[in-house]
Order: sequence, then structure tokens, then C-alpha cells
Amino acid sequence: MTEVAPVTITRAEIFVFRAPVREPVRTSFGVMQTRPAVLIRLEDKDGAHGWGEAWCNFPACGAEHRARLLETVIVPLLLGKTYAGAEDAFSELTRRTAVLALQADEPGPLAQAIAAADIALWDLFARKAGQPLHRYLGGNEVGAVPAYASGINPTGVAQSIERSRAEGYTRFKIKIGFGHELDLSNIKTARETLAPGEKLGVDANQAWTLPEALEMAERIGNFSLMWLEEPLRCDAHLSQWEILRGQCATALAAGENMRSVDGFRQAIFSRAFGVIQPDMCKWGGFTACLPVAKSILREGVRYCPHYLGGGIGLVASAHLLAAAGGDGLLEVDSNPNALRELLATPYPAMRGGMFTLPQEPGLGVEPSLTDVKDMRTLYAEVR
Repeated sequence: MTEVAPVTITRAEIFVFRAPVREPVRTSFGVMQTRPAVLIRLEDKDGAHGWGEAWCNFPACGAEHRARLLETVIVPLLLGKTYAGAEDAFSELTRRTAVLALQADEPGPLAQAIAAADIALWDLFARKAGQPLHRYLGGNEVGAVPAYASGINPTGVAQSIERSRAEGYTRFKIKIGFGHELDLSNIKTARETLAPGEKLGVDANQAWTLPEALEMAERIGNFSLMWLEEPLRCDAHLSQWEILRGQCATALAAGENMRSVDGFRQAIFSRAFGVIQPDMCKWGGFTACLPVAKSILREGVRYCPHYLGGGIGLVASAHLLAAAGGDGLLEVDSNPNALRELLATPYPAMRGGMFTLPQEPGLGVEPSLTDVKDMRTLYAEVR
């Protein structure tokens, strides 16, 4: 890692954007009627800056809430402080909000706000080092990472796959958990739509009990799927995952709702999962998720970052995947979302199933704030 002088944070801007959508995004537990994004821009005393993004998809009011946590809790802890590296800030923020997270019973939202600040700090340090983030994090020179089209709704499955294929994807993941017969029909339709060499995964979004998951595991076993994602609730005991794994021919995937090093360690060593999917905007940022990703890979498990949000978090996830290495896939939401492209300009191209990795310093992208000004619902500046 290139040496960079310590930075002193002097200013922050927090933004919330909401993009309208023609077709709501559906999961087994809820529907997104708009596409939100929470961004933070941190600036140091030299005028250098970095961007970060917080997870904020559910509930609908979550984006503004995360933004206020950044404005009133996280940024005041950063302002005027000097840090030798982003890891130091992450450790301090985590330590100083630990009791508040317990008192408010909000460990998740606070972790998401800290993750956004962490991403912004790594972006800032990498920009000052003059290196793309994946290189600054110690990764090899990488021009692109393999990706898949995610979030495919339970209606119009074949059309969504065809549209995603036209956009450059060769791997796809459809939403299930809407009733076994509809799920099976959609999986069959998707499989019939695939061209030679293309692959399919499915995501149940915590929809089933263990008996329901065991039934579906048997019924989908011959479909040669990439993975079955979150068939059980994230708080299901690991023993349930292990029982399911023992009777499921399809690799099990989970991780987007794990938010501790110990939680990931237990998941890795349980051997229940073939794919583990930390979401860096939901917990950990670069500081915590890169070591977790490397631990996943060391144990022979596949690391694939989870992501569903705006462009900054997506590009950050691509850099993290490149820095970690392995054969993992970047999750790219297939649904139209102006905040994906407009919050990460120039937006990376998709070609032949590969997501182009920006090579400019830091994240290598900037939000086009002029183009999204009519979608802004909240703005705060803190000095």
C-alpha cells in the first residue's frame, strides 16, 4: 500500500436521492416503489475528497434515517480528527457508537452509516495515493471483474433475461419465494431462456422454513443452478443450514445480513455455505469486509459481494472483489435505476459478462449531481 500522509477531515456533505421506477422491485418480504441512495462526501483540510454509500433499501423511510445518522452521529465524530488510515477511523467510529447501538437497538443502521464513511475514507486515501482502489488495497492490476444480472422479478422472467443479455450479461439471478409452483415455473422458464454457457442462480430472500426449504431443494436439484440464496431466515441456527446443505445438491449462499466478524467466521467454518456474500454498504466497508473476503477464500468458499443500491456502492464492491481475488461474481441489479448510472460517472461498461473496473485514482467515478438534482430529497453539510 502506497504511503499517504495522515488526513484531517474538515467537511462532510450528505445526500439522499430517490429515483422513480416504472416497475416496482419485488422480494418475498417487500416491494421497493422507488430506488433510494444515501451518499456521503468527506473532505480533508487539503481539499481532497472521497465518496461513500450506505445501504438503505428497506423500510421505505430508511434512506433519510441513515442520512440523519451520518449527519448527527458519525460525521461529528470525524470532524477535526486526523487519521493515518481509514482503518483507524473505522475502529474509532465502531467503538464510540457501540453503546449507542445497544441503547437505540439500532446496530444495523449505525453499521450502515459507518460503512458509508469507511468507503469514503478509503476513496479519499486512494485518490491521494494516485491509485485505483483495488490497487491501493493491495490487489493486482485488474481491468474488469465477472458480474451477473440480479434482482430479476417474478413476472416477465424471460424478457428480463433477454434484456440483461443484450446489456452484456451471461449470468442471471431470479427472485423466488413467491409460492413453490410459481417459483418452479419461473426457474424452468429461465433455464429454457439460457443460451449455451450461460448460468442461473436463485434468491429466496429468507422466504422459507426448514421443511419448505428442504422440499424446494429436492425439487430444484436437477436445474444445475449456480446457487440457492437465503432459503432460510438469516437468524436461523447454523444447524438448520447444515441440515439443508446435507440434502441440497445446489450450493447455498448467504451473507448479506451478517454483520460481524464472528458471524462470518462461524458461517465459513460451518461448511454449510458454498457462497458467502458480505454487503460492504450494509456492514464493514472496505476495512472489515476485505479481511472477511480473504478469510472466505482461504477456506475454499466462494466470495461474491452482495449489492443492491446506487452507483458508488456498486463500484466500491467491484474494487473490493478485485482486491480480494478469487472467482467471485459482482452482483449488478438488472432493474432500471437512474441512481446506478448517474451516481457513478463515467459508468463502467459491461462486456461479455465482465464489469469494467475504473482505473482512475480511488473509486474512479463521481456522482453527476446536476443530473440527479431533481431526485434529491435531503441534503446536509457539516463543518
